[in-house]
Amino acid sequence: MTRRQFRPPPRSGDAPPDDTGCTFLHVDMDAFYASASLLSRPDLLGTPVIIGGSGNRGVVLSATYEARACGVTSAMPMGRARRLCPHATVLPPDHALYAQISDAVMETFAGITPLVEPLSLDEAFLDVAGAVRRLGSPARIGQLIRDTIHDEQGVTCSVGVAPSKFVAKLASGLCKPDGLLVVPVAEVVTFVQQLPVAALWGVGDKTEEHLARLGLATVADIAHTPVSTLKRALGDATGGHLHDLAWGRDPRRVEPLHRERSIGADETFPVDVDDAAYIHRELLRLSDKTARRMRAAGLTGRTVSIKVRFADFTTITRSKTLRDPTDVSREVYAAALALYDALGLQRARLRLVGVRVEGLIPADRASVQPALDDPEFGWRDADRAVDRATQRFGSGIVRPASLLRRD
Repeated sequence: MTRRQFRPPPRSGDAPPDDTGCTFLHVDMDAFYASASLLSRPDLLGTPVIIGGSGNRGVVLSATYEARACGVTSAMPMGRARRLCPHATVLPPDHALYAQISDAVMETFAGITPLVEPLSLDEAFLDVAGAVRRLGSPARIGQLIRDTIHDEQGVTCSVGVAPSKFVAKLASGLCKPDGLLVVPVAEVVTFVQQLPVAALWGVGDKTEEHLARLGLATVADIAHTPVSTLKRALGDATGGHLHDLAWGRDPRRVEPLHRERSIGADETFPVDVDDAAYIHRELLRLSDKTARRMRAAGLTGRTVSIKVRFADFTTITRSKTLRDPTDVSREVYAAALALYDALGLQRARLRLVGVRVEGLIPADRASVQPALDDPEFGWRDADRAVDRATQRFGSGIVRPASLLRRD
């Protein structure tokens, strides 16, 4: 799926934006894998470069902005990428280098604030409220981060500075590459409502099409639609969620977590697989296994990630942060399946898939609010019943019907 890029709305006046109260930062590395790979090839700077397997059956891991301008995107088959950008240089991925630089970047964040929430190797949320007296204003801290990462690691990042996580993430995406964008408290609503609906967190292609059928093209359109209408059209959770975001409301805090604190499972296939139905069943089995391990450990998590390794050993990951923490197998699978399907893989041969849940917290600390139309006994109760049966009769005694075909 092509990552959509939007431009920030124009500002009035020449005065620097007021960053008072804008203590949420979202830091996102710019074309991270490509930029890191070019550290050893400075002669390729400013040219189209694609990172991934060299054969036509390979898959694009990342690309420089010059290659992206030709239409190259991550997870695209290498054969198609070469046709779109025949003059691009193809480099193999260096995962050890990416992990090394990511660790150093996270150490930089930790030196500024203990409130760091990594989302992946190349992006994180920071709450810098406690660092303002020591290091200066939030915008100054954002610039300090950009300068430090560039000077020490040789790569660039973009930083969004805002009064909430949602707006900070929007801002970082709108100032790419190598930018810093501050959204003052007083300008949040105007900033958000000038954007197209696709800019909202949680609006994918299908939701965007649904909103278009309702005549809603901009965030302002959503904001001025009665929330009851949105809930009827999109469901209680999605309708209410989008209405809140359209008014810039996002109460989420930065949840510091150790990147190694995660629970997951993966499967390496005996032969390369290109059967989508088979992959879906494996994702279901791995999601069920992951959620069962979480329940056994008394933990819930908010970020679901998948790992996909292709036949040429190129590996990509994708993650999605849920609104509420969960340990429900069905919810983990729904998120994992959506992430996989969003890759749009066609006939790609896979060696491995994995499912992982991060952002773990003790289950007794998780505040999950049931929807008004939820049944008295739901999927969480069903999972626990299966867990009790498993403890008594052994693993695999109860499982989803679609997994019976696997055996």
